[in-house]
Amino acid sequence: MADEVGHLPRRPGRMLKAARWSIQGLVAAWLHESSFRLEVYLFVLLAPLAVWLGDTPVERVLLLGSMILVLSVELLNSSIEAVIERYGPEFHELAGRAKDMGSAAVFVLMINVLATWGLILIPRLL
Repeated sequence: MADEVGHLPRRPGRMLKAARWSIQGLVAAWLHESSFRLEVYLFVLLAPLAVWLGDTPVERVLLLGSMILVLSVELLNSSIEAVIERYGPEFHELAGRAKDMGSAAVFVLMINVLATWGLILIPRLL
């Protein structure tokens, strides 16, 4: 939730509230978004591989970070879809376009994961 009065410094209580809202968002995504759950399962499966296969800290960060970006954008995409569904069930061209573009953003990052993993790992196989 936004500050009611300007940009107040973050005190511990306010930081705990912000953390609680973030956790509520993660729980909501887990409960209501099958795509998010699938991407979390893949992350849990691939994260240990990323740590093991990355030769340098930079490679590990790239391998892990590319997957974390997918999760982050999936959360944003789900929030866009939730707002559109809240607005109304009837079809609207702009609503469809917004949902399609959110999905495309996740797709582009999945391609980024494949490219990152491929560019780091394929040269080792050749």
